[in-house]
Amino acid sequence: MRTFMAAAAFAALTWSAGAVPQAGHAAASTPAKPTVHVVKMLLTPDGKYRFEPAAITIKVGDTVQWVNVSGGPHNVSFYPNKIPSGAADLLNAQMKNRIANLQGELLVSPNQTYDISFAGMPAGQYDYFCTPHEMLGMKGTITVTK
Repeated sequence: MRTFMAAAAFAALTWSAGAVPQAGHAAASTPAKPTVHVVKMLLTPDGKYRFEPAAITIKVGDTVQWVNVSGGPHNVSFYPNKIPSGAADLLNAQMKNRIANLQGELLVSPNQTYDISFAGMPAGQYDYFCTPHEMLGMKGTITVTK
């Protein structure tokens, strides 16, 4: 009997101290981690330069990682007139080792990567290209959603 009473008293103290969630209160949720989307930079066996995939859809806060697979040097450059209003300064801030406005560094080694976080970026369409291979059709599109 004493054991039962002690257990009941302990349970009452624990519950009153808030150790057990009260009815109607949701447990704290952990925010989802941003997703990293990988885009390959390629020279295909038939001699075409491309991003694979050429078009992706991501959420605000996600990161895009480009990987130089073949045919480099490659880079990521955004068309200033083909990005959402207000995005240029944010993109420039996220683009490490830029070689010019909205132009990322050249990736010369196989498996070299270039990451851009889209945290805080406006939703919309971001058209981009590889500076050395733009005229050969190496272009891509990122659609950012909320």
